[in-house]
Amino acid sequence: MAVLGDLSRTVRLLLGQIQRCGQSGSAINQYQKSVRCMSLAAPKLQPTVDDNEAVNPTFVNRNPRNLEQMALAVKDRGWRTTWPSQTFYHRLVFSRSQHYVTAEVFANGDAVPVLSCSTKEWALKRELGSTRCVAASQAVGEVLAQRCHQAGITRMVYRHIPWQYRSDAVQSFRTAMKEGGVTLSEPRQKFIGN
Repeated sequence: MAVLGDLSRTVRLLLGQIQRCGQSGSAINQYQKSVRCMSLAAPKLQPTVDDNEAVNPTFVNRNPRNLEQMALAVKDRGWRTTWPSQTFYHRLVFSRSQHYVTAEVFANGDAVPVLSCSTKEWALKRELGSTRCVAASQAVGEVLAQRCHQAGITRMVYRHIPWQYRSDAVQSFRTAMKEGGVTLSEPRQKFIGN
């Protein structure tokens, strides 16, 4: 019974298609017309361009760090007599006082640090036995490397003070930063010819 219902429904659909395509001609012509009618491709619609979808001819870079990451941004050269050199995008400053260890990341031309980490922070201070030892320097390096990754800064310049470079605290800080995935050098600036 179900087969007869499906068959009658199919016949009705076919007859409806034949009637829509036209009544003229013989039954064979009507059948061919209906087959052609059913096998035609759908008409292609032309896309309409709306004023809201038009592309702006001028491009505005909304990510200022984009050029830094490609090494195309201009580095301020400063004077040759200044120390440390001013040719950087981000500079890492590590300092130890009598009581605390501090590390800061400065952007070029800014006096305020972009990122900082210190043993003055309660979260670090409560985990350390001493806020000035070699372990404190390593902890500051690990935390600062994590914060740098969260901020998207993976390369920076670190110019150490020559007479302090060989100390264990400075070496453990550098090692912690490198193991944290931060490269302590920047690529050379690329110059594009006109």
